[in-house]
Amino acid sequence: MTRVLVNGVRLEARALGEGPPVLLVHGLTGRGTIWSALARTLRRGGHRTIVVDLLGHGRSDAPSDPARYAVERQAADLAALLDGLGARPADLIAYSMGARVALRLAVDHPAVIRRLVLESPSAGIADATQRAARRAKDEATAVILEREGMDVFALEWEAQPIFASQAALPSVARARLRADRLRNRPSGLAASLRGAGQGTAPALHDRLGAVASPTLVVAGALDPSGLARAQVVAAGIPGSRLTVVAGAGHAPHLERAATFQRLVCEFLDPPATVPPSRHR
Repeated sequence: MTRVLVNGVRLEARALGEGPPVLLVHGLTGRGTIWSALARTLRRGGHRTIVVDLLGHGRSDAPSDPARYAVERQAADLAALLDGLGARPADLIAYSMGARVALRLAVDHPAVIRRLVLESPSAGIADATQRAARRAKDEATAVILEREGMDVFALEWEAQPIFASQAALPSVARARLRADRLRNRPSGLAASLRGAGQGTAPALHDRLGAVASPTLVVAGALDPSGLARAQVVAAGIPGSRLTVVAGAGHAPHLERAATFQRLVCEFLDPPATVPPSRHR
């Protein structure tokens, strides 16, 4: 485990393997350990994997100022991390909130990304009224974290309709997911909600056309609102491809792990095309 100093904060980053670098970024309430299985698969395929805990999550720093969690600042942190590790350009795989950070990275720092995989992404909320409502919701969740602690928060978080399909996961997988969630600090998650939540982060709909990296967008068929957001992102990024995973909700990497790994590996390392034989 390595805590890397970038832009005045320390991020937990674990770099393993040799070959073309792949950066893996988790979502809100997660940590880098969500990618353990995929990272092993990628290393077996000849990639160097870099798994990071976002600010306020896992073993990374958790500043008290929500402004430090702004999506554009976290994107700059990831760019600096790749620079410091000598890993640019890198392929990037990112989930949910991490995908929002990845989109901002692709827009602000295009030279650091080679290829982009966005799982359940959002370009943000453009409508001012809806943004205000989301900020209020995120603030209420942050208050629960601060007043009630991680146990109460985790129960309410997992009860959201967006995660309903995860009830079908094996009990061992659900227990591991909760255990990872509970290892986070209430103060870090609360600051992340306030500084990087969808009600705060600038919408990127009008900047999606600037994403130059080949992009794969993945969404779950059982996550209607997430699928709608992913469709908007895919439609806005030139040449991107949208894949909808049957039987999965907001987290295909978890709910249909084998399918997600196959999609990622085929995108990063497409099978070589054998030229047709020529007959004289």
